[in-house]
Amino acid sequence: MKTKKVFAIILAAIVMSAIATSCGNASDTEKSVVESSVESAVSEEESKEISEEISKSESSVVSETAVSEISKTESNEENSDRPTPPDGEPNGTPPDKPDGNGGGPGGAPGGSSADIEYSGAVEITSADTQKNQTYETSTVDQSALLISTADNVTIENMTVNKSGDSNGGDSCNFYGLNAAVLVKDGSTTTITGGTINSDASGANGVFSYGGNGGQNGADGDGTTVIISDTTITTTGSGSGGIMTTGGGITKASNLTVTTSGQSSAAIRTDRGDGTVTVDGGTYTSNGLGSPAIYSTADISVENATLVSNLSEGMCIEGLNSIKLTNCDLTANNTKCNGNATFLDSVMIYQSMSGDADSGTSSVTITGGTVTSKNGHIFHVTNTNGVITLSNVKLVNEDSENILLSVCSDGWSGGSNIAALNTSNQELNGTILVGSDSTLTLNLSDSSTFNGKIDGNIKNASGNTVSSEIGSVSVTLDSTSKWTLTGDTYISEFNGNAENIVSNGYTLYVNGTAFTDIN
Repeated sequence: MKTKKVFAIILAAIVMSAIATSCGNASDTEKSVVESSVESAVSEEESKEISEEISKSESSVVSETAVSEISKTESNEENSDRPTPPDGEPNGTPPDKPDGNGGGPGGAPGGSSADIEYSGAVEITSADTQKNQTYETSTVDQSALLISTADNVTIENMTVNKSGDSNGGDSCNFYGLNAAVLVKDGSTTTITGGTINSDASGANGVFSYGGNGGQNGADGDGTTVIISDTTITTTGSGSGGIMTTGGGITKASNLTVTTSGQSSAAIRTDRGDGTVTVDGGTYTSNGLGSPAIYSTADISVENATLVSNLSEGMCIEGLNSIKLTNCDLTANNTKCNGNATFLDSVMIYQSMSGDADSGTSSVTITGGTVTSKNGHIFHVTNTNGVITLSNVKLVNEDSENILLSVCSDGWSGGSNIAALNTSNQELNGTILVGSDSTLTLNLSDSSTFNGKIDGNIKNASGNTVSSEIGSVSVTLDSTSKWTLTGDTYISEFNGNAENIVSNGYTLYVNGTAFTDIN
């Protein structure tokens, strides 16, 4: 009977432990079932003893469960502001992005827009039309003009002056805190003419927040800013010209935007995706880590002048896109920012910060001019990037004449994969492909490439990144031509060998000299 008693106690403890684990404290009914099962196997006296043991066991289980939950809660509270490490960096914090924002994977940190107490010197909360008004504030974390309504709003010939530095960080970057002009809650707001001056950190010029809480890929609430013929000037750090996040929509035309602070792209986006279309105007950035365009959204720009005087001309992160049509882009990237170790004019990458989903980044340029004053024209790292060029004038003023580099940089967790597709395009310069990287080069519709492909790569500091070439596939259609400017090693060639001009150099395919070329 003693053995049976012990068995019954063990059985009861196991059952109650399972109940406590899956459902919390055992109910009276559940306790009764267990005790009834025990009583059927032992005497009344023993059953009483066992019930006491069950009670002790249950109390112990519940106490352990409670302690475990308290421990988890305390741990979560301690780590609530600690970013989740990116893939490949088990105990680290996410590396800095080129535009300087941090942020952790999956939306942490950054809090929520629900945690923000928005305020405006002037607040519009219903349908309205205002003309020739001045909106001003020097209050920290207050917008000069806050539009929070699902209704249509029209603003004409306004004057906006915003000061008051914010240390709101991601609340400014993701949700529009401290912006000079903030539009949210589903409004379609049309702004025509006027000037917007922001002289504060964390104070974006015009902010369109789509309300999806910074969830990449989620729909926004329809918030749309339609802005034209307006001059926007920002001077502080983290203060873009036109800013779109959270699934917001911005439609801009003929703006004059100038930014001077760090992490202050003229056309700027951040967590939660969005859609930006720009037609005409001039967009200039002067700060470190401040491209003319920073994309974690879908951005289309046409007939515009884009200038970056210290950073990349354009930067795209993760599963997003930039399309330029008949634009003039000039970049003079002279100082690396954050984890970047290369200087370049168009950067395609993934920071693993959580601000953009991983996937294929797409840059499409049709017509116009891209002028790269320093560093490589294009650079792809830690992501899958597709570059499509058609009839673009590429001007490379750097003495090394690097057209494209595909290689490791200051981020990890992704792959270095690029495709360069051309149509009626002239390419000149060297293409660099690191030993851990992949390139597919497709030349079509009378495209030409005067250059070589190499795997010997050094970064801006002169440190060796690669000494061997990675995987390279080249395809020429019948109308396109490749003229070698140095010995080149590739993995695969598709096309007519007669369309390759050796120019005194040798093309090796899988280690074998290609002898059929001109």
